[in-house]
Amino acid sequence: MQRSQLSDLLPAINWFFWSFVVVFWVSGFFGLEDGAWIVVGIWLLSGAVILWRPLEDIQAKLVFRLRRPTMVEESRLRPIWSSLAARAGIDGGTYALWIQETEEISAAPTVGHTVAVTRWSLYTLPPSHLEAVLAHELAHHLGGRSWLRLLGFWYSLPARGALAVMRLLLKLIKAVPVLGCLIVGFFLVAYLGVIVAMLMFNESLLTPLLYFTPLLAAPILAWLSRWNEQNADRTAAELGYGPKLVEVFYGWQVRGQDAGRPAGTLRSDLLSSHPRVSERIRALEKLLSR
Repeated sequence: MQRSQLSDLLPAINWFFWSFVVVFWVSGFFGLEDGAWIVVGIWLLSGAVILWRPLEDIQAKLVFRLRRPTMVEESRLRPIWSSLAARAGIDGGTYALWIQETEEISAAPTVGHTVAVTRWSLYTLPPSHLEAVLAHELAHHLGGRSWLRLLGFWYSLPARGALAVMRLLLKLIKAVPVLGCLIVGFFLVAYLGVIVAMLMFNESLLTPLLYFTPLLAAPILAWLSRWNEQNADRTAAELGYGPKLVEVFYGWQVRGQDAGRPAGTLRSDLLSSHPRVSERIRALEKLLSR
């Protein structure tokens, strides 16, 4: 199996597993009991809808919060994209270019035939660096299966929603410590209560064990995300964009890309979805030195 296909498959399997746990857990939490499997079945069948190509545009707008390029932006992007497509040996028309309205450097990873670039990169980077950034974004799609990425993302939504709720609760603890701790404490007691009830009254240990798995989801999924980013860097370098990508990363360092990540902290190292810029530079320089 090619590395790019493996980088699609491993995250998809993990996201699917924890989304299954979330759907099953929420269904059981609301007292559906045996009906939980019906809910799971409906959720599984819903994946067929996302393979309809026009839904990718809707997903790009509503889920990824992207927009189409203006005429001026299109005139800047099109020659760069055509050059990249020729070097990668693909039909550039297969993919749709989108803009992410943010001052961040890198765009959010996309699925299907959607390739995004941030407004900051579009207006700030010189053409050679912008092409290298686009090569990294394209690398997430090359050699993989677009349908697998689409299905993987669709089935990951319940788990992503659960993680978003957890992040909101953590922000609430920081903003309003008393209220945040009360809410988190309530959910924690309820969660542990469900686990204890399952252990006491369930004949099989499989269901109780499913309720423990979300505790492991965040670090594993974060590691897979970092691994996927490094694979995309490596693929872009194999297309010949390694030196320019290294220059881009050094520019990121100057801009303070990792300024919000304290060095050597366990939480930062375990839960970050992107490798440190210095790690990406060292990996690329090691690859280029060969």
